[in-house]
Amino acid sequence: MTEKKDFPVFRVGIVTLSDKGYQGEREDKSGPRIKELLPAEQYEVVSMRLLPDERAMIEEELIRLADLEQCDLVLTTGGTGFSMRDVTPEATLAVSGRVAPGIAEAIRAGSMAITKRAMLSRAVSAIRHRTLIINLPGSPKAVEESLGFVLDTLPHALGLLRGTDGECGRS
Repeated sequence: MTEKKDFPVFRVGIVTLSDKGYQGEREDKSGPRIKELLPAEQYEVVSMRLLPDERAMIEEELIRLADLEQCDLVLTTGGTGFSMRDVTPEATLAVSGRVAPGIAEAIRAGSMAITKRAMLSRAVSAIRHRTLIINLPGSPKAVEESLGFVLDTLPHALGLLRGTDGECGRS
């Protein structure tokens, strides 16, 4: 007889968006930091990718993670600023059916207490079928701060998307 887990296990995809990282000119520290911050007993990282700031590639990866990998949660890092190459929010919205603005708003509000530059974030949170996609900033420090504002609420949100209100199993 197997023991019932105290927490559901959610499938997670992590996508780092960085032209320099993709070209090998900069080490990706934000993607691995996200993985470190997710409690292993509750989140299983099934994919980690590093992509350039190319909208079509980002959209393709988000679709793959949601539809083929059936991730419950996709966390992106990078590509959310004002640079012309920052297209992560547009890619996220293009593949999503519904927006979940409260998550991005909570991250921005919490971040504003740390730095006024948080108002320059264009990050979004949205839903594709039963997958929640959250855009996070590109630095390891900002990733840690941002996840700190929402991590405790994610199991409930992901459970609602599964139709299980946080219980194990994908419906």
